[in-house]
Amino acid sequence: MGIVSPGFSGRRRSGSELPPGQYLTRDFPVLSAGPTPHIRTEHWEFTVTTETGEATKWDWAALLALPADEITKDIHCVTRWSKLETNWKGVSLDTLLADVETSADYALVHSYGGYTTNVPMDDLLDGQAWIAYEYDGEPIDPEHGGPARLLVPHLYFWKSAKWVRGLVLSDNQDLGFWETAGYHEYGDPWKEQRYAGD
Repeated sequence: MGIVSPGFSGRRRSGSELPPGQYLTRDFPVLSAGPTPHIRTEHWEFTVTTETGEATKWDWAALLALPADEITKDIHCVTRWSKLETNWKGVSLDTLLADVETSADYALVHSYGGYTTNVPMDDLLDGQAWIAYEYDGEPIDPEHGGPARLLVPHLYFWKSAKWVRGLVLSDNQDLGFWETAGYHEYGDPWKEQRYAGD
């Protein structure tokens, strides 16, 4: 009998588990669908457009004036890496959407550079999602989605769109960039929803 049995994965931190098929990394890999946009904060804007076409906008100063949360969450990439207990600062989508009148079921997230991803509204509310602008106490680097990115840590990380610039709310689900390329429309790491049909 060998000293290490098959399937042994070493010790994990108490209270933190990895979803199936994931491996732990201490690095923060950079994966992008195209070139990295470099958006100056004085030109940054975040817009929520409802299903009726009504738009609500925040510039950088308005975003920073809102109450912010310190967030510590595990993140899981569809390419199978996971990073535990990552530290962010940002504004909850609950705060941003508090005065937005909508009954939409879905949001199509838009980013500078043209990237899109779809997320159900139920996954953006109740303390589950933020517009993050700091990572580990520093402004988020452009390579990691700065100046601001969506953070939806309970879904695969492609749903946490980098360089976020807005949400378009809808009663119908419009698929985003990776979803139209064959990725799963939802992306639950605990169910290994990597690709359509998973």
